[in-house]
Amino acid sequence: MAGRIREEDIAEVREKARIDDVVSQYVTLKNAGGGSQKGLCPFHDEKSPSFHVTPARGFFHCFGCSESGDVISFLMKIDGLTFGETVERLADKYGVQLRREEGGVQEERPKGPQRNRLIEANKIAQQFYAEQLATPDAQVARQFLVERGFDQEAAATFGLGFAPRDGEVLFKHLRGRGFTQEETVESGLVAIGRSPYDRFRGRLLWPIRDAPGDTIGFGARRIFDDDKIEAKYLNTPETRLYKKSQVLYGLDLARRDIAKSSQAVIVEGYTDVMACHLAGVGTAVATCGTAFGDDHSKVLRRFLNDHEEFRGEVIFTFDGDAAGQKAAIRAFGGDQNFVSQTYVAVEPDGLDPCDVRIKKGDAAVRELVARRVPLYRFVLSNIVGKYDLDRADGRVDALRESARLVSSIRDKSKVDAFAREIAGMIGIDVDEARTEVRRAASRQLRDARGAAASEAAAATPPPRSTVPDLRDPRFETERETLKLVIQHPMAIGRTTTDLGPNDFTHPTYRAVWELVEGAGGSVAGAGDPGWANKLRDSATDPAVSSVIGAIGVEPLKKEPDAAYVAQHVVRLMELTAARRIAAIKSKLQRTNPVEHPEEFNKMFGELAALEAHRRALRDRLAGPAQ
Repeated sequence: MAGRIREEDIAEVREKARIDDVVSQYVTLKNAGGGSQKGLCPFHDEKSPSFHVTPARGFFHCFGCSESGDVISFLMKIDGLTFGETVERLADKYGVQLRREEGGVQEERPKGPQRNRLIEANKIAQQFYAEQLATPDAQVARQFLVERGFDQEAAATFGLGFAPRDGEVLFKHLRGRGFTQEETVESGLVAIGRSPYDRFRGRLLWPIRDAPGDTIGFGARRIFDDDKIEAKYLNTPETRLYKKSQVLYGLDLARRDIAKSSQAVIVEGYTDVMACHLAGVGTAVATCGTAFGDDHSKVLRRFLNDHEEFRGEVIFTFDGDAAGQKAAIRAFGGDQNFVSQTYVAVEPDGLDPCDVRIKKGDAAVRELVARRVPLYRFVLSNIVGKYDLDRADGRVDALRESARLVSSIRDKSKVDAFAREIAGMIGIDVDEARTEVRRAASRQLRDARGAAASEAAAATPPPRSTVPDLRDPRFETERETLKLVIQHPMAIGRTTTDLGPNDFTHPTYRAVWELVEGAGGSVAGAGDPGWANKLRDSATDPAVSSVIGAIGVEPLKKEPDAAYVAQHVVRLMELTAARRIAAIKSKLQRTNPVEHPEEFNKMFGELAALEAHRRALRDRLAGPAQ
């Protein structure tokens, strides 16, 4: 029986699957200098980018959460794949023929169908449904699209399809293509009643794709009056592939434009996404049958590259009715998730983007987005509008509620301007508005302090670590030397042959060096693109693995020429000599030369030799600098 994938094939996959190409399907990367790229980490929420990718070494590391690895480990973590599944997926994409060792032990796989089989089932289903859209039975579906301004080319661009009313036609098609019943059910395409049946029947379908472009689910719209399921939209249920709280429809088409323009437009439906893209607003996305939430924000921020140094725009489109106002307030509640400025685009007559395009044309859709107003102003207007401002108590209530909103705004430099707006909207004195905003802010601060004090009282202080800080200036030479060893083993070459574990005083850096020695020294890494990954994978201590990931992507302070290499390697040996000299001098002071003449003379001779050794090292350091 075939077993493990051959190592040479795995190496070929790592070589051909460029890590920056793969990562950029999930994260917008910007040049960080020194051959490194950076973006917002996909593994934890952060406001400033600390996730670095170094294409030349096929390596990534996050300085925020310490996740690190190569292209295979990245995909394993972000998509929840096994090692074998990841290698197979990359091999298929980059054209690598995988071979397995005969009689070896196969990788232990999780129970249930493999992820790539679920992806393939959805891919085939999408192709099947797209073909069905051209059949006579799909006339109602085609008419629906035509009435909304979508022609055959638009349907093909977005991969639209039609699910036949026959309850088993897709199930039979998939079984004919070799899929098991379990695979069809786990993919979300088939449900089980008295017998298996197609989940989508007699509906117009939108394929829902992840950011890299794989179909992971479907959104299905009711088009027949006699459809037994009354819900207008029916989506794929939660599966291993499809998590509605993390999926944005249209992101596969929009992600490049979002990264390029630093703008994202969030609309409410599939047809709105289509209308925006066809009208020239290529940054539009939509949630899939759920409200826009925190997880959606995290996904979107990675593509916006949303951080303090590079602010973009997030534009929500809502209907002008009560439901739209409620959605706007809910969006404002999640406004703090974004560093980017948030806006609202609402058509005065309440039309959504799809209807705007039908009635007014493509230019009107672009104009709708261009007329955006700040989200806070839209919400504030809605709050004030709820009260009868002709009554004194109405003005007081409007002031109090709007002041609570303004006091929560992130950019405090704008609070005074917002207070002026409140005063103008309600018709009161500006100072009165300012006073109420300050009062609301004080109440919020008092409440926050009370909550923090309660949490502090309940928390148990963590034990203090006895391990020194890796960033302590005392260990700067050790860190920089190891960066040379891991990032540029060819440049550092055999200059490290005189180094040993005792040259590294930090226990973690010493452990890294011991791994280097165990792998054959820095010479063994010359010409090996997987050198850093091999060292990291050989570490059994997570702290050691993490620091290898960090120094594997951290830029050097300058180009690693011969002088720079000597500056650190030789300096490291000189520091070791200095420590030994200090230790012997201390022991000499404690040794009586009369009572222990031999020991004293031996140490004295060793001290003289060390002093000469240190002078020689200093001469070597001075040489390249002249």
